Amino acid sequence: MTDFPIPVPGLSHAFTLRVELSKPIEMGPGRAGQRRIIPIVGGAALGPEITGKVLNLGADWQTIHADGAAHLDTRYALETDDGAVIEIVNIGTRHGPPDVMAQLAKGEDVDPTSYYMRTAARLESGDPRYAWVNHTLFVCAGIRRASAVEIAYYRVT
Repeated sequence: MTDFPIPVPGLSHAFTLRVELSKPIEMGPGRAGQRRIIPIVGGAALGPEITGKVLNLGADWQTIHADGAAHLDTRYALETDDGAVIEIVNIGTRHGPPDVMAQLAKGEDVDPTSYYMRTAARLESGDPRYAWVNHTLFVCAGIRRASAVEIAYYRVT
């Protein structure tokens, strides 16, 4: 048996999303924390590998834990500039010091290095030009804004 080394994954920036959000719908307390749904109402995909618009559908189903950390569970879609539709399922977490999380909850802009917002995304498309997304893992880093999020998607190579 040949002793091959395990490959070290790399990251390649695929695109950044600017996702526009509507007002949160508060559900109240759930089993694991405060529940809310934040509708996704638009936005843009800004290359280099995918460009287009975020469709006015989908949402982020969040659970806010007692320590202020948010479990993010988003499902939405984008339409590329060349007409393909790509489904996105993005799961992750956002947490930081209590004062920073309180500022974010008020819709204030906060230095993104003062909190952690990371996700893992699964993309799917039936368009042959984007079949590569069906077999690619993506990890993401995000910034929370007052009525939007910005998420950089990195292809794991």
